[in-house]
Amino acid sequence: MNKSNRLLWLAAALLASFASYSYAAGNATDIETSGGWIRATAPGQDTAGADLSITSKQSATLIGASSPACRTVQLHSMTSENGMMRMREVQAIELPAGKRVNLRNSGYHLMLVGLKAPLKEGEMVPFTLSIRVGKHRVVKIRSMAEVKSLTASEATSPDDEHMQMHMNMQ
Repeated sequence: MNKSNRLLWLAAALLASFASYSYAAGNATDIETSGGWIRATAPGQDTAGADLSITSKQSATLIGASSPACRTVQLHSMTSENGMMRMREVQAIELPAGKRVNLRNSGYHLMLVGLKAPLKEGEMVPFTLSIRVGKHRVVKIRSMAEVKSLTASEATSPDDEHMQMHMNMQ
């Protein structure tokens, strides 16, 4: 293959990848996040839970998250079993079309594991959410969570209060 053909193929590949990115980014505008917050951490604490709301215009699934503030972000569920709150990692969180899903109110949260530094009140923590739209397309959504005081309470039910107490003990 001569040099000009290689350049044409490279240009075509770049245009195809740009078109693919633009298409995914266009669909990302159908997904909104709001109300992200994290409780400040105590010295030595290397985990924290984050809450936020996600609204998708079409059925979608939250399948992952990342943040430069920590080693990894896990999706977690909280359930009450025999009077005890149980926290477990899950692989996905469903986002029904047109419905605002508040993670905490739905029994979920994002768990930041391996914090790189303590989280201080007033800071903003960036996230990138991986959301599957349809069967094969994954879009990346950037979001922020405000770090609130160590004693902040956004609880709306006794189960939420129990979860917040659990989060403070970590």
